[in-house]
Amino acid sequence: RGFASRAGVPGPGTPAPPGGFKHPPMPASLAGTKRVVAVASGKGGVGKSTTAVNLACAAASALGLRVGLLDADVHGPSIPTLMNLRHSGSPALEGDAMLPMENHGVRCMSVGLLIPDGGAAVWRGPMVMGALGKMIRDTKWGALDVLFVDMPPGSGDAHISISQSLPLSGAVIVSTPQQLALADVKRGVDAYAKVNAPILGFVENMAYMEVLPAEEVRTEGEEARRVYVFGEGGVRRMAETTGAELLGEVPLDPNVVTASDEGNPVAVSDPTSAAARAYVKMAKRIVEKAKPFET
Repeated sequence: RGFASRAGVPGPGTPAPPGGFKHPPMPASLAGTKRVVAVASGKGGVGKSTTAVNLACAAASALGLRVGLLDADVHGPSIPTLMNLRHSGSPALEGDAMLPMENHGVRCMSVGLLIPDGGAAVWRGPMVMGALGKMIRDTKWGALDVLFVDMPPGSGDAHISISQSLPLSGAVIVSTPQQLALADVKRGVDAYAKVNAPILGFVENMAYMEVLPAEEVRTEGEEARRVYVFGEGGVRRMAETTGAELLGEVPLDPNVVTASDEGNPVAVSDPTSAAARAYVKMAKRIVEKAKPFET
């Protein structure tokens, strides 16, 4: 099921079709867009959406790029909350096209902006694909330097629909270092290989926590020590095994959680923090590695 259930997309263990998977043309709604980058994870709960949002905000604020963010996680849309758009109403219309909602310099579209706040999208595959198609084709995105696509975890209908609707420059895989999360990373890598989307790199999220000793026992000038809550270096080892690049390590920081809940991503609300600096560095590297489409 999944990729194997759609014509033109090879299933698990099958060779690529003759000539390889053919990328679709860029939709007219995204004419002039230079890069399309999927932000994916093999498993939920690893901070993929937070990573996608902060990469987008870093690319817009620190790199000065024209950035879009498409929320392809139809069943669990997080972008309205993370970008503080939950109470902004529905997207405005210009003719028959929706206008993306913008915050922090990023143009956003999500099914969470199209259904009532708290409503569930209890949809089967064809409806999911229809919703994604509408957000891609019926949104007046304008020309972008990069469109980040926040993918749902795993590999299924949404991944098939995106790969058949958008030419992907590549994918960024997000994982925590624990074995439970890493077990699904190889499947994610395999899924994007089948649709000819290069892996731009891995992000190790919640890589470590910096902890200072209690004030009463702390010596002057003593630095914080790193505590590896979910294990140490798991994503780095996976990157070495698969031949992909480790783009960066993001610390487990309570400020990232607070900023995300407030819709004020740490990449813009606390740009000097270790997490924000990591996001800027990774965004720059992703843009460097994702070859612009010919226009």
